[in-house]
Amino acid sequence: MISRRGLMAGAAGAAVAGLLGSKAFAQTAAGAYVMAYFTESPSMAGADYGLHLAVSTDGLDWLPLNQNNPVVTPTAGTGGLRDPFVLRKQDGRFVVLATDLKGTDWSLQNQYVHVWDSADLRGFTGYRRVKLHSMATHSWAPEAFWDPSRNQYAIIYSAAYGGHDVIMVNYTTDFTTVSAPQVFFDPGHATIDGTMATIGGVNYLYVKNNTNSTLVGQRSSSLAPGSFTTYKTGISPGRGVEAPQIVPAPAGNRWYLWGDTWSPNGRFFCWETTDVAAGNWTLLNDRAYTQPLNSKHPGITPITAAERSALVAQWGAPAWRRLKSYNFPGSYVRHANSVGRIDAYPFDPYQDQLWKLVPGLADAAGVSFESVNYPGRYLRHYNYELRLAANDGTATFKADATFHQTAGLADASWSSFRSHNFPDRYVRHFSSVLRIDPLGSASSTVDKQDATFRVGY
Repeated sequence: MISRRGLMAGAAGAAVAGLLGSKAFAQTAAGAYVMAYFTESPSMAGADYGLHLAVSTDGLDWLPLNQNNPVVTPTAGTGGLRDPFVLRKQDGRFVVLATDLKGTDWSLQNQYVHVWDSADLRGFTGYRRVKLHSMATHSWAPEAFWDPSRNQYAIIYSAAYGGHDVIMVNYTTDFTTVSAPQVFFDPGHATIDGTMATIGGVNYLYVKNNTNSTLVGQRSSSLAPGSFTTYKTGISPGRGVEAPQIVPAPAGNRWYLWGDTWSPNGRFFCWETTDVAAGNWTLLNDRAYTQPLNSKHPGITPITAAERSALVAQWGAPAWRRLKSYNFPGSYVRHANSVGRIDAYPFDPYQDQLWKLVPGLADAAGVSFESVNYPGRYLRHYNYELRLAANDGTATFKADATFHQTAGLADASWSSFRSHNFPDRYVRHFSSVLRIDPLGSASSTVDKQDATFRVGY
């Protein structure tokens, strides 16, 4: 094995060294983050079972890479993946693990997981499937961590054993040859989706209680199988949740806990705490974070700021944007039956929420919103309501379809959009429909919030 000292020379090496072991978190957090995921949407039109990547500078707001298309797709087994996870190994390189399952046939008994090696997540080599056991059951949601007491990596995953799902473990040095499976954690009832974080010398294992679809926290002073005891139960956003991920915030003594809902109609939730040991997680408002489009089952790994920049340079940022409502932050601007409106995420056709922000048709200093799935059609106001219509080339259409982006009326870090030809009017939602209304300093707080949006991905 390459020595850590030899590999990590220099400032960049020091930054990587602080991230070794992926989730063995120091009190100082990462400079950036990468999220691995697959995609599904309510009607499954957005389903894609390849490896997708997104990056973030704050661990909350995500930039999908490669136009939200996969960067690599399995070529063996079922030909698809779920539940991908990225581990930074002790030599500074990465390994990617994922469930071998394309689609939603939960009855499939698959003893294998997908594995790739990667120097920098800009290319993937050594693709293989690794057999974890010979039992008549699955191998779901594999994750891995470094166990210094064994000088080996532990691969944890969900499998049925003793009549219900438990968290199993295999040990490896190369993610090719693995030890015999052992039970890592079994609370006596169905448990899936284990994720590990070592914080302040304590090892935390968060899982999904599969009997009531809540998240549960365990901890141990060691990493030994069977050593974890439950200390926090019932973490829920008020609906079923799974796929926990603990992530250090970019500054301060704070951590985020991410969770995903289980159905294609699902979405991510995020909690925050300054004390993982106490387990007092506070659910964040949707305004605080944005998940990648159609993303499912996140695997989040700290990286350096330089690595994030290199990933964006390699894979590119999306050509489209999404607009999130300020006071209904679970909703996004879309067109439906040619009407501009906001609707709660997720929905299909998911492309209805994707916009190209182009120079204003009537004034290049402004902006026009061109539909991604109906190129040449733009949001324009007509009788003060916003509609999607084809550009007829007239001066009136161009003016109606041009808006000027300003500081958000409700929050200056967000955006509002003033009409080009009715400059006292701003785009706002009213009963979910978009329109332009006069909004001045005397406008109500609600009116200003209705006219405030976040331009993101």
